[in-house]
Amino acid sequence: MKVLIVAEGKHELGGSLETLVRRILPFDVTITFDDVRGHVPKLHPIKGGFDYEKKALQWVMLAGKRCFDAIVLLVDEDGQPERIKGFRRAQERTAPPTPLPRALGVAIHTYDAWMLADEKALSEVLSRVIQCQPAPETIRDPKSVCQQLRDETPDCELELADMYKSVAEKTRLEILEQRCPTGFKPFAERVRALATTT
Repeated sequence: MKVLIVAEGKHELGGSLETLVRRILPFDVTITFDDVRGHVPKLHPIKGGFDYEKKALQWVMLAGKRCFDAIVLLVDEDGQPERIKGFRRAQERTAPPTPLPRALGVAIHTYDAWMLADEKALSEVLSRVIQCQPAPETIRDPKSVCQQLRDETPDCELELADMYKSVAEKTRLEILEQRCPTGFKPFAERVRALATTT
Protein backbone atom coordinates (compact mmCIF):
# COMPACT_ATOMS: atom_id res chain seq x y z
CA MET A 1 0.00 0.00 0.00
CA LYS A 2 1.40 3.39 -1.04
CA VAL A 3 0.42 6.17 1.36
CA LEU A 4 0.99 9.91 1.00
CA ILE A 5 1.42 11.66 4.35
CA VAL A 6 0.81 15.41 4.24
CA ALA A 7 1.46 17.62 7.27
CA GLU A 8 2.42 21.20 7.99
CA GLY A 9 5.41 21.14 10.32
CA LYS A 10 8.97 19.87 10.47
CA HIS A 11 8.23 18.09 13.74
CA GLU A 12 5.42 16.07 12.16
CA LEU A 13 7.51 15.38 9.07
CA GLY A 14 10.59 14.60 11.15
CA GLY A 15 9.57 10.98 11.67
CA SER A 16 7.12 11.09 14.58
CA LEU A 17 3.95 11.18 12.47
CA GLU A 18 5.23 8.37 10.26
CA THR A 19 5.97 6.37 13.41
CA LEU A 20 2.43 6.87 14.72
CA VAL A 21 0.86 5.93 11.38
CA ARG A 22 3.00 2.79 11.09
CA ARG A 23 2.10 1.78 14.64
CA ILE A 24 -1.63 2.24 14.02
CA LEU A 25 -1.73 0.30 10.74
CA PRO A 26 -1.60 -3.50 11.07
CA PHE A 27 0.72 -3.93 8.06
CA ASP A 28 3.74 -2.28 6.47
CA VAL A 29 3.21 0.53 3.97
CA THR A 30 5.33 2.59 1.59
CA ILE A 31 5.21 6.23 2.72
CA THR A 32 5.92 9.47 0.87
CA PHE A 33 5.77 12.89 2.53
CA ASP A 34 4.59 16.29 1.41
CA ASP A 35 4.11 19.68 3.06
CA VAL A 36 0.50 20.89 3.26
CA ARG A 37 1.72 24.45 2.75
CA GLY A 38 2.92 23.56 -0.73
CA HIS A 39 0.98 24.64 -3.78
CA VAL A 40 -1.87 22.29 -4.62
CA PRO A 41 -3.21 22.64 -8.16
CA LYS A 42 -6.96 22.68 -8.61
CA LEU A 43 -7.34 19.35 -10.33
CA HIS A 44 -11.13 19.44 -10.48
CA PRO A 45 -13.63 22.17 -9.65
CA ILE A 46 -15.26 21.65 -6.25
CA LYS A 47 -18.51 23.52 -5.71
CA GLY A 48 -19.59 24.70 -2.29
CA GLY A 49 -18.00 23.62 0.95
CA PHE A 50 -15.57 25.27 3.31
CA ASP A 51 -12.07 26.42 2.38
CA TYR A 52 -10.49 23.72 4.54
CA GLU A 53 -12.76 21.12 3.01
CA LYS A 54 -11.69 22.22 -0.45
CA LYS A 55 -8.01 22.25 0.49
CA ALA A 56 -8.25 18.74 1.91
CA LEU A 57 -10.13 17.45 -1.13
CA GLN A 58 -7.55 18.99 -3.46
CA TRP A 59 -4.86 17.00 -1.63
CA VAL A 60 -6.99 13.85 -1.86
CA MET A 61 -7.36 14.31 -5.60
CA LEU A 62 -3.65 15.06 -6.01
CA ALA A 63 -2.77 11.86 -4.13
CA GLY A 64 -5.05 9.90 -6.44
CA LYS A 65 -3.51 11.50 -9.51
CA ARG A 66 -0.06 10.57 -8.19
CA CYS A 67 -1.21 6.92 -7.93
CA PHE A 68 -1.22 6.63 -4.14
CA ASP A 69 -3.53 4.07 -2.55
CA ALA A 70 -4.43 6.36 0.37
CA ILE A 71 -3.65 9.73 1.93
CA VAL A 72 -3.04 10.77 5.54
CA LEU A 73 -3.43 14.51 6.03
CA LEU A 74 -2.92 16.25 9.37
CA VAL A 75 -3.09 19.93 10.33
CA ASP A 76 -3.21 21.86 13.59
CA GLU A 77 -6.45 23.38 14.82
CA ASP A 78 -4.54 26.48 15.98
CA GLY A 79 -7.67 28.08 17.43
CA GLN A 80 -9.60 27.74 14.17
CA PRO A 81 -12.43 25.27 14.83
CA GLU A 82 -13.62 25.60 11.24
CA ARG A 83 -10.70 23.37 10.29
CA ILE A 84 -12.31 20.50 12.21
CA LYS A 85 -15.63 20.97 10.43
CA GLY A 86 -14.02 21.29 7.01
CA PHE A 87 -11.83 18.21 7.44
CA ARG A 88 -14.76 16.18 8.78
CA ARG A 89 -16.78 17.05 5.68
CA ALA A 90 -13.85 16.17 3.42
CA GLN A 91 -13.37 12.88 5.28
CA GLU A 92 -17.01 11.92 4.80
CA ARG A 93 -17.22 12.91 1.15
CA THR A 94 -17.32 9.82 -1.03
CA ALA A 95 -18.82 11.16 -4.26
CA PRO A 96 -16.56 11.43 -7.32
CA PRO A 97 -14.03 12.76 -8.00
CA THR A 98 -12.68 11.94 -4.52
CA PRO A 99 -13.04 8.21 -3.82
CA LEU A 100 -9.47 7.75 -2.56
CA PRO A 101 -9.24 6.25 0.97
CA ARG A 102 -8.16 8.93 3.43
CA ALA A 103 -7.39 9.70 7.05
CA LEU A 104 -7.82 13.43 7.60
CA GLY A 105 -7.03 14.78 11.04
CA VAL A 106 -6.88 18.00 13.03
CA ALA A 107 -4.67 18.09 16.13
CA ILE A 108 -6.03 20.10 19.09
CA HIS A 109 -4.61 22.72 19.52
CA THR A 110 -1.41 21.56 17.86
CA TYR A 111 0.32 18.29 17.07
CA ASP A 112 2.78 18.93 19.92
CA ALA A 113 -0.01 18.14 22.42
CA TRP A 114 0.10 14.49 21.34
CA MET A 115 3.65 14.30 22.66
CA LEU A 116 2.47 15.21 26.16
CA ALA A 117 -0.17 12.51 26.58
CA ASP A 118 1.97 9.71 28.03
CA GLU A 119 4.24 10.72 30.89
CA LYS A 120 5.83 7.26 30.94
CA ALA A 121 7.00 7.67 27.35
CA LEU A 122 8.28 11.17 28.13
CA SER A 123 10.09 9.88 31.21
CA GLU A 124 11.77 7.13 29.22
CA VAL A 125 12.85 9.44 26.41
CA LEU A 126 14.15 12.16 28.74
CA SER A 127 15.63 9.70 31.25
CA ARG A 128 13.99 11.39 34.21
CA VAL A 129 10.62 11.31 35.94
CA ILE A 130 8.04 13.45 34.14
CA GLN A 131 4.77 14.05 35.96
CA CYS A 132 1.45 13.52 34.19
CA GLN A 133 0.77 16.68 32.20
CA PRO A 134 -2.57 18.54 32.21
CA ALA A 135 -5.10 17.41 29.60
CA PRO A 136 -2.99 17.94 26.44
CA GLU A 137 -5.79 19.34 24.30
CA THR A 138 -6.39 22.14 26.82
CA ILE A 139 -2.78 23.39 26.63
CA ARG A 140 -2.65 26.52 24.47
CA ASP A 141 1.07 26.25 23.61
CA PRO A 142 2.08 22.59 23.94
CA LYS A 143 5.25 23.12 21.91
CA SER A 144 6.60 25.44 24.62
CA VAL A 145 5.79 22.81 27.25
CA CYS A 146 7.68 20.19 25.24
CA GLN A 147 10.63 22.53 24.81
CA GLN A 148 10.64 23.33 28.52
CA LEU A 149 10.61 19.65 29.50
CA ARG A 150 13.51 19.02 27.16
CA ASP A 151 15.47 22.12 28.21
CA GLU A 152 15.08 21.27 31.89
CA THR A 153 16.58 17.83 31.29
CA PRO A 154 20.30 17.80 32.17
CA ASP A 155 22.59 16.93 29.25
CA CYS A 156 19.68 16.51 26.83
CA GLU A 157 20.83 17.42 23.33
CA LEU A 158 17.79 16.11 21.45
CA GLU A 159 16.32 18.29 18.74
CA LEU A 160 12.58 18.60 19.25
CA ALA A 161 11.83 16.54 16.12
CA ASP A 162 14.05 13.72 17.42
CA MET A 163 12.41 13.90 20.83
CA TYR A 164 8.98 13.65 19.20
CA LYS A 165 10.03 10.64 17.13
CA SER A 166 11.27 8.84 20.24
CA VAL A 167 8.09 9.70 22.16
CA ALA A 168 5.97 8.47 19.23
CA GLU A 169 7.84 5.15 19.32
CA LYS A 170 7.16 4.64 23.02
CA THR A 171 3.82 6.30 23.76
CA ARG A 172 0.91 4.00 24.53
CA LEU A 173 -1.60 4.57 21.77
CA GLU A 174 -4.56 3.78 24.01
CA ILE A 175 -3.40 6.50 26.43
CA LEU A 176 -2.97 8.91 23.55
CA GLU A 177 -6.52 8.21 22.39
CA GLN A 178 -7.89 8.68 25.93
CA ARG A 179 -6.05 11.92 26.60
CA CYS A 180 -6.50 13.48 23.14
CA PRO A 181 -10.08 12.40 22.34
CA THR A 182 -10.96 15.28 20.03
CA GLY A 183 -7.86 15.21 17.82
CA PHE A 184 -5.91 11.98 18.03
CA LYS A 185 -8.72 9.49 18.62
CA PRO A 186 -10.70 10.24 15.43
CA PHE A 187 -7.45 10.52 13.49
CA ALA A 188 -6.31 7.09 14.72
CA GLU A 189 -9.71 5.59 13.87
CA ARG A 190 -9.46 6.96 10.34
CA VAL A 191 -5.91 5.66 9.90
CA ARG A 192 -6.98 2.26 11.24
CA ALA A 193 -9.86 2.20 8.76
CA LEU A 194 -7.40 2.43 5.86
CA ALA A 195 -6.56 -1.19 6.55
CA THR A 196 -10.05 -2.21 5.44
CA THR A 197 -9.62 -0.59 2.03
CA THR A 198 -6.90 -2.95 0.78
